[in-house]
Amino acid sequence: MTEPVLPGFAPFCETKPRAILPAVDHYAGSEKTIRKALALQQEICSEAGTPLFDVTSDCEDGAKTGEETAHVTLCANLINSAENRFNRVGLRIHDVRHPHWEADLQIALEIAGEKIAFITLPKARAAADVARQIERLRQLQASLGLCRAIPVHVLIETQGALQEVRQIAALEGVESLDFGLMDFVSDHQGAIPASAMQSPGQFSHPLIVRAKCEVAAAAHAAGITPTHNVCTELSDTAIMATDARLARQEFAYLRMWSIHPRQILPILEAMRPELAEITGAVDILLQAEAAHWGPIRHQGRLHDRGSYRYYWDVLRRAYVTGGALPKEIQAWFSHEGNQA
Repeated sequence: MTEPVLPGFAPFCETKPRAILPAVDHYAGSEKTIRKALALQQEICSEAGTPLFDVTSDCEDGAKTGEETAHVTLCANLINSAENRFNRVGLRIHDVRHPHWEADLQIALEIAGEKIAFITLPKARAAADVARQIERLRQLQASLGLCRAIPVHVLIETQGALQEVRQIAALEGVESLDFGLMDFVSDHQGAIPASAMQSPGQFSHPLIVRAKCEVAAAAHAAGITPTHNVCTELSDTAIMATDARLARQEFAYLRMWSIHPRQILPILEAMRPELAEITGAVDILLQAEAAHWGPIRHQGRLHDRGSYRYYWDVLRRAYVTGGALPKEIQAWFSHEGNQA
């Protein structure tokens, strides 16, 4: 989905409009877990009937050695199936140094090219790695006569990729930068302790904090989405929610990975703006619309186009996380020409 525009409002913005992505990217690597994720995607929807999380079918860690062709074929067939009602299923392929990565793309695009929501590229060591895979993706799309340019999500999980993260973010077609915590820690060959792969270490170790900040800053500067790494806790929902809340509030991430169905709702709720913030944003923007987007006075404070941009983003986040919005606000998100 492309960025909706407030009717009659043209804000000044230096960065390109950001695509609206669900706040959760749920990973599934087997037929059973992918089918379960697709069923859940139909259950967990907004009031408007749009899905509140994406699904990524995993052809990297999900594929057994020697069974890569069978696995990508399975994933592509599921993406192309009637079970994929919303066309919000992506595909993580192998990294650029794996012998099967081009076959991953070829097979997936031949089977499901028109329905793949995005392609995720892992373990890049430099911007050139990402550029090479994107170039091949575009070549295959052209040869197959596909009408759309499939967006690309890039995992930042090596030191080399972090060094060139702004160049990666600026590449045409990149829609999200995803921080890969565990591989990033491992890339330091024992210099960073294992405790930094989980909380609270992942939010306090200086090198991890620096990496998360640089990924988020590069994404925001390029007008794309920063996506936070997984939470390894699979039982305690409070820990899941705390990780997501810290990712959103302290590190400015707008999206987070899920690796178990139990994680989806805690992440969504943590990423959602507080009800009071949503209510305030609604009041301010409705009053501003009535004033034809001129300055207004709301509860004794001045608001103008600068603050309208902020409150519009509050409503965007509420929309993609299932927050309750009045019908007149929901209409802004379905305004003619706003959605792809």
